[in-house]
Amino acid sequence: MLFNSLEFAAFLPLVFLLYWFVFNRSYKLQNLFIVAVSYVFYGWWDWRFLFLIAFTSFCSWASGLAIERARSREIATNTPPQFGFKFSYAKLICGANIVVNLAILGVFKYYNFFVTEFVNLVFGGSAESWLISIILPVGISFYTFQALSYSIDVFRADVKATRDPVQFFAFVSFFPQLVAGPIERATNLLPQFSRERNFDYAQAVDGMRQMLWGFFKKMVIADNCAKAVDLVWGDYAAYNGSTLAIVAVLFAFQIYGDFSGYSDIAIGCSKLFGISLKKNFHYPYFSRDIAEFWRRWHISLNTWFRDYLYIPLGGSRAGTAKTIRNTVIIFLVCGFWHGANWTFIAWGAFNAILFIPLLLAKKNRKNLDVAAADAKFFPSPKEFVQVAVTFALVVFGWIIFRAPTIHDAFAFVKHMFFSGTLLAFPRGMSIGTMPFVFLCVLLFVEWLARRKEYALASVPVKNIGFRWALYFVLGCLILQYDGGATQFIYFQF
Repeated sequence: MLFNSLEFAAFLPLVFLLYWFVFNRSYKLQNLFIVAVSYVFYGWWDWRFLFLIAFTSFCSWASGLAIERARSREIATNTPPQFGFKFSYAKLICGANIVVNLAILGVFKYYNFFVTEFVNLVFGGSAESWLISIILPVGISFYTFQALSYSIDVFRADVKATRDPVQFFAFVSFFPQLVAGPIERATNLLPQFSRERNFDYAQAVDGMRQMLWGFFKKMVIADNCAKAVDLVWGDYAAYNGSTLAIVAVLFAFQIYGDFSGYSDIAIGCSKLFGISLKKNFHYPYFSRDIAEFWRRWHISLNTWFRDYLYIPLGGSRAGTAKTIRNTVIIFLVCGFWHGANWTFIAWGAFNAILFIPLLLAKKNRKNLDVAAADAKFFPSPKEFVQVAVTFALVVFGWIIFRAPTIHDAFAFVKHMFFSGTLLAFPRGMSIGTMPFVFLCVLLFVEWLARRKEYALASVPVKNIGFRWALYFVLGCLILQYDGGATQFIYFQF
């Protein structure tokens, strides 16, 4: 079920009313209701994959209990070393759960890719007879990583295993963030399902305000940019260099509006049910270097890789060479997480190349505050140049990300820069002026709110006239310039 669909427009109010007026007798009833409606929400797309998410949830829930029991037994008995090392059933169980879940993810998402590459490399022929016709379940990477983080946290004793399966199933399947994040941690989200939740009017209003901005970013910004982007990428060789450059920028705003818009809707929607989710984007296009960009873009995924891969590999504690190695691994894995295509791996490698000089110069933690942090409206000339250069590098990376193949990425860039038309007047792209006006509105509003949790959080709520006029204008824009009930980009990941 899409957030930007008529079905969801009917689904959400009904769920809200039942949640607070029928199932409000206890939080356990509310949890059970959340699981039920979340499965309806997910099954609306394809009910067969409900078995998959249920299996993933059950494996991680059961492994958490088994890990905790095994760890308690090992501590109590002070298990001696065996075969030259200290054998740990807790570690074995945790590892088995990781293998099972990653195997499921690998089959659905990467099997055909690996088989194709293996056959081409070894036999040099067609791999068609080896491939399987399989549909990639929506959001499988998101809920798999969320479930995995739980069993790892239980193993690390960062969170206690829950004995309530309904509570855990609600944690994994909570419908606002089920299919495209934020990827939540058990330390934040799971405890919220283990206590009473009371309706908070101010929190609900704040959530609806955040949802409104999310819908604006998705339906007005992203979906309208997508029209030009898809048109030109369909036959990019037919357009001049300046048109390709504009389309590259439009895709940057398409993917930002689409994904951060989803996150805003998800976070705002969860507030309606008394649940707080982690921030997933923090105005990434105002970053002054690539390290700052990655601290502000898809925060939940990046911190997941930091905590469960980068730090276990040694992080930045094992010398310069290994720090660089760990950084490259993180970016390559992050790229591959996005899909079974060499373009995603190349995109990850490109970002690693941009990141390493900052790491070597020990400037990767330099820009921790927002640009123009001294409350001035305009950034300094130095900050302006830094933001512009960083944005240009990010846009270049998005070309690789968007390209169907590595060949297409090189061809797009070659035609954009070396066709002799980069400075020519754009032609052949029917997009009109309104999307560019909306982009200016987006940048202006988000710049004003760059210290806030989300853009409309800076709205003067006490000024009722201005506030409702703004809501009315945004609502009209969403209805008037809706680009169509298109699927969110990150559903495919």
